[in-house]
Amino acid sequence: MNPEPQKSSIFKVIGASSLGTLIEWYDFYIFGSLATIIGSQLFPADAGASALINTLAIFAAGFIVRPFGALVFGRLGDLIGRKYTFLLTLVLMGGSTFLIGLIPSYSSIGYAAPILVLILRLIQGLALGGEYGGAATYVAEHAPANKRGFFTSWIQTTATGGLFLSLGIIVLTKNILGTDDFADWGWRVPFLLSILLVGVSIYIRMKMHESPMFAKLKTEGNISKNPLKESFSHKANFKMVLLALFGATMGQGVIWYTGQFYAQSFIENTCHVDFNDSRYILLWGIAFATPFFVVFGSWSDKVGRKWIMLTGMLLGIIFYRPIYQIFLDDTDVTRIEQKYIKVISNPVTTRTLIENSSDSLITTTSQVTLLSGGSFTKIQAHTKYADPGKPATISPDVFKDKKLSTPVFWKFVFLIFFQIVLVTMVYGPIAAFLVELFPTKIRYTSMSLPYHVGNGVFGGLVPFIATLIASFSGSTPLSGLWYPIGIAALSFVIGAVYLSNKKPDHGEADH
Repeated sequence: MNPEPQKSSIFKVIGASSLGTLIEWYDFYIFGSLATIIGSQLFPADAGASALINTLAIFAAGFIVRPFGALVFGRLGDLIGRKYTFLLTLVLMGGSTFLIGLIPSYSSIGYAAPILVLILRLIQGLALGGEYGGAATYVAEHAPANKRGFFTSWIQTTATGGLFLSLGIIVLTKNILGTDDFADWGWRVPFLLSILLVGVSIYIRMKMHESPMFAKLKTEGNISKNPLKESFSHKANFKMVLLALFGATMGQGVIWYTGQFYAQSFIENTCHVDFNDSRYILLWGIAFATPFFVVFGSWSDKVGRKWIMLTGMLLGIIFYRPIYQIFLDDTDVTRIEQKYIKVISNPVTTRTLIENSSDSLITTTSQVTLLSGGSFTKIQAHTKYADPGKPATISPDVFKDKKLSTPVFWKFVFLIFFQIVLVTMVYGPIAAFLVELFPTKIRYTSMSLPYHVGNGVFGGLVPFIATLIASFSGSTPLSGLWYPIGIAALSFVIGAVYLSNKKPDHGEADH
């Protein structure tokens, strides 16, 4: 039986746990939020689109190793305690993030740059693999069973909160330094700032006490001697691990990373929306939707976890393609008629000799402002050959840095908000759901693995796999969505058939 804690006590636990977890998510996500700029720093200047794909692959590598971090730190957490284990993960994450901000660019050390960043990214993934399970378990073991969804949902806000913090600091830094300085060296600032945030969180976590349920086990001498063996060699526990993965966290993971990370990548890199606009859209969407983590977490205490999570998956399956089609249609400037153009200004023409030839590339860049208030940069290019008898080759026009009109901007905010509400439906109750599946003595290990495989592998690979699929010959910009839609559909079917929706009661899973 888990005793009813004082409200002030439980909120201190939530605050201390959440701050550290939020900072770890911030550390983890600034890399993805700056993928385009980081790609230009880590790879040759002529790498083109492959620089972004390679950078997203490095980003994805951090997700792939998260399950290994879950095993390593989950075992430690079940052996030595929750507090010291996720104190260690915080130090590893903060140190790795700070060092990424110090790595020289490709122009200075060549391919050593992406290799060093990859190593640090792997350390980040291992640390995050141990952090979340510890924080969620720690809060759950302080919370009364009939309010476990409500209290653990505060931990669930930290992932989106970390993304919000990373985007906010990135935009603020860019606006202070200017576009050129930010692209040159200013992108490092958000990484370097991490060391200050981590220092504050370490100080707070040092003052935390061990989970009362784990402390009781330790006093009674009932700590698991081999949590890995007990979690995965016992048929009943292993069945629960697989069910949690394929019936819940796999679908939850792709919904999370589609609605937030892939959404930003798609708006910026496929729709070519302005850097600031793409991030402001996500910031507003996150700000409006984040309270729903607590709403759905609390509601799951009353109606059960299962159908709230599965409804979020189903809505994603149904609405993703229509939403992303709207993103494409509303940023397709090739369909704009001349009468809607207010002015074309600042045309600049440059002539560049093509390497190892006498031919020239002539480029004209101009700024187009629309009557609606939107604007974009138009780049026209053609190749002029040295042979006067050979006609010039005209390249397709390129449109970038699209600033949205006010109505379209807020339409995009709403569509992002809707996607993040789906995230809150699948993610708000998930910590309580996982905690209640496993006994205290192996809980850190058992819940961490399915969570980090579902989120780290299936979910974390969404930006990379979806971008890769869309780059294949014959694909459309929406082709990449079939990956998250397919995974969510499979998880929905398994969850609907096999998951239990029993409502939590006092004492449940406190064995």
